[in-house]
Amino acid sequence: MTIVEPDAAGLRRAVELLRRDAVVAFPTETVYGLGAHAFSAAAVAEVYRLKHRPSWNPLIVHVPGVAAARALAEEWPDVANELAAQFWPGPLTLVVARARHLPQVGAPATTIAVRVPAHEVALRLLEASELPLAAPSANRSEGISPTTAAHVARSLPDVPLVLDGGPASWGIESTVLDLTTPTPTLLRPGALALRALREVTGAIALPGAVADGTARPSPGMSRRHYAPKATVLLVDDVAAVDRAGLAAPVAVLSYEAAGDFDAAEVLSADPREYAADLYAALHRLDDAGAGTIVVQAPPDTEDWLAVRDRLGRAAR
Repeated sequence: MTIVEPDAAGLRRAVELLRRDAVVAFPTETVYGLGAHAFSAAAVAEVYRLKHRPSWNPLIVHVPGVAAARALAEEWPDVANELAAQFWPGPLTLVVARARHLPQVGAPATTIAVRVPAHEVALRLLEASELPLAAPSANRSEGISPTTAAHVARSLPDVPLVLDGGPASWGIESTVLDLTTPTPTLLRPGALALRALREVTGAIALPGAVADGTARPSPGMSRRHYAPKATVLLVDDVAAVDRAGLAAPVAVLSYEAAGDFDAAEVLSADPREYAADLYAALHRLDDAGAGTIVVQAPPDTEDWLAVRDRLGRAAR
């Protein structure tokens, strides 16, 4: 693996690899993505191989602008234009009907998930390569998503090239909204809050349970996901935890005073700031050798929906 600066030379090397159906890791404002030509079967297969990703788990396609997204869709509803105008570039993925002439992107589906990332390096790479890039998080399947180039290197050392754009600013994946349903349906809570989306769409439906191994229109719906090597224990009161029988060292992740644990990460009580450092904190505790991470459950409010989703899946 080579980690390079996203300067002209680094981008040129990345584009050369992508055009040869190889993969490149690159930064977005949410997390680092493992990019591949979205409509190259060989390139997409390499993404699945490197990540050990289940074949039923779909991919999100990144494009440089709305026109490129519309070109991938069989139908582009008016609400997609309204959402794109309001939130793109940004951490919102839209699921629409896939154009009939295009092959599927990874997992079988008649839909396609698309977004325009709000990161200068990602946009420069998309424009320079002139390719739509399928880009799931650049880590092994079910593991903690990477928010730095170093996280990518530790998780996927066989990736040939990583463009180092510094830490991801949002630190949590995009919100995914399905526009093929009568009422727009939230498939994955993420960086963009539901409150902001409702101002454009009105009502938003919540999805039913989806069993692993079955087709789904979005990533991030697996029962277990975003998990560190350590066992995650999600509790309301960290001080009341009986540590007998827990794998040591026992660490804590909280947004209040942590108490006497072998290691501790105390994050902000603001949900936006907490989300931005969540994965990095889990990486730090994993790197410190924690056997168990006791996590203080965030408030059961909509502002914390994405964080609770990630922690709930990590704890399963």
